Amino acid sequence: MDRTRLEDCFETAKQHRSVAVLVGGGLDSAILCALLAEEVAAVHPIFVSFSLNWEEAEITHLKLFLKQLKSHALQELTVLKQPMHDVYGSHWSVTGEAVPDKTTADSAVELPGRNVLLLAKTAVWCRANNVDTIALGILGGNPFSDATIAFFDHLEAALSLALDRTFVILRPFANLKKTEVIKLGIKYPLAFTFSCIDPVMSKIGQAVHCGKCNKCEERRRAFLSAGIQDPTRYMLAKLHLPKSK
Repeated sequence: MDRTRLEDCFETAKQHRSVAVLVGGGLDSAILCALLAEEVAAVHPIFVSFSLNWEEAEITHLKLFLKQLKSHALQELTVLKQPMHDVYGSHWSVTGEAVPDKTTADSAVELPGRNVLLLAKTAVWCRANNVDTIALGILGGNPFSDATIAFFDHLEAALSLALDRTFVILRPFANLKKTEVIKLGIKYPLAFTFSCIDPVMSKIGQAVHCGKCNKCEERRRAFLSAGIQDPTRYMLAKLHLPKSK
């Protein structure tokens, strides 16, 4: 079975009848969760919190997005905590300082070990909750070493061995670009998704996209390339949110 072909992934998820979906607030994982909720008997959205600078805003938006779906298959959001301050230290994702802006390469937003951490804790949750299929919204062209076919194949085998349960890790968007994913999810409430890594607080006390960071620029370009109106509110004035504890 191809773990990366959209149709094959969805068919496998339907056969297994229950799937854990790794979700953040962004477009890719939110759309994946929504699509699977139309195909699979039970979809468990999982947010793994590293206690990073943007996560409070991200979780708030994610909850609003999931609420809009009104799917019987969609289970309550599970938030698993995996704080990384002790490892990441003064990394920009923790401090909120020198956040990669729109002029930086995609490689600048790397979070070391991210997929290892996301999948390891989620797999343990899955074993405890009798779920053996995990889906995540990795895109084609992802530049990081923990997004390769070899990585996922080896980790899938390692998790299955370690937890004495056969796990399947699905990547339905692994051959797609963000523009293609947006087109797949155009009917969903994409205004509630959140991609910013340096969120700011609006005058009415709502966290909004800064409009200056690497991820905001990626989001803008994707909507433009897809030929779809961008529903996102971007802030120009820079008022930092309080740091996560």
